[in-house]
Amino acid sequence: MSIPTISLNAPKEDVAAALREACINFGFFYLDGHDITQSLLDDVFRQSKILFALPEEQKKLLADPVMSRGFTRFEEETLDPKNQPDRGDTKEGYYIGDEIPAEKADASTLSGPNVWPDATITSLSEDQCRAFRNTMERYRAETSRVSMQLVRCFSLAVSDNPGLFDQYFTERKTYIRLLHYSAEASDERSGLYACGAHTDYGMITLLLTDDNPGLQVKLDEEWIDIPPKKGVFVVNIGDMFERWTNGFFRSTLHRVITPAGAKDRYSIPFFFDPNFDALVECLESCCSEDNPAKYPPITAGQHLLNMYAKTHADFEPPCDGKE
Repeated sequence: MSIPTISLNAPKEDVAAALREACINFGFFYLDGHDITQSLLDDVFRQSKILFALPEEQKKLLADPVMSRGFTRFEEETLDPKNQPDRGDTKEGYYIGDEIPAEKADASTLSGPNVWPDATITSLSEDQCRAFRNTMERYRAETSRVSMQLVRCFSLAVSDNPGLFDQYFTERKTYIRLLHYSAEASDERSGLYACGAHTDYGMITLLLTDDNPGLQVKLDEEWIDIPPKKGVFVVNIGDMFERWTNGFFRSTLHRVITPAGAKDRYSIPFFFDPNFDALVECLESCCSEDNPAKYPPITAGQHLLNMYAKTHADFEPPCDGKE
């Protein structure tokens, strides 16, 4: 069994039909035809490796647990606590959100400035710090473009209105997350995972991977390998979209397993989520008297805060909220 490949260059109606089938049956698909240059994709990986090569004490200075920005240490995140009793995920990360000026920062909505590499507190030069930021900002612009194209095709997959979701993405939330997995082999018997089994919290994830295997998706109660493909995104829908479609589209369980003898692995998920205050409730086209809404309404932001608090040891919730 393998997940399908969808080309974004196809006619919108064809893309919408392919998305509908992929999200009903898999919740995952490969995406090509996105028109992001290979040189930019390569540069994002290059900058990621430079960042993670910094000494640990320098990386720790680049963290903001309140805004959920910047560096997260190895094993800080535990995505499957039930099956990871002793240690968290064998990966370190770096969150880059939307750049909001400090004077407009709002911790309650995780809105504020990013933590960028700084030549005054790291061994990187000013030119290296500038190159890192420029690359990430270019990448965010391109992946945001692709994600919005997908959102409009998703609208056609569940309705006749290509602008169905537009109102929920006027102040959308985007996150680049650079990830570095150690070469330590996973051990399912002891609950040691590169990345514990989980579903994504938001709307859409565009995953860029290097050439190392490890990603697995659970389909029909079996874990299926998702091989990397150069220049092609692995895309999955998250919990918010499953809620919007009343479970019609699948937010699918996935994990990362590091095999014995593997090398360090790098991947870059890009999360594209609705406005923080967007109300996520069942679409009219996805429920009826015979098929009532399965999930209570919740704002996109509250759902994210709830999930961060459950899975990140260093996350400091800006406010208390209940679903």
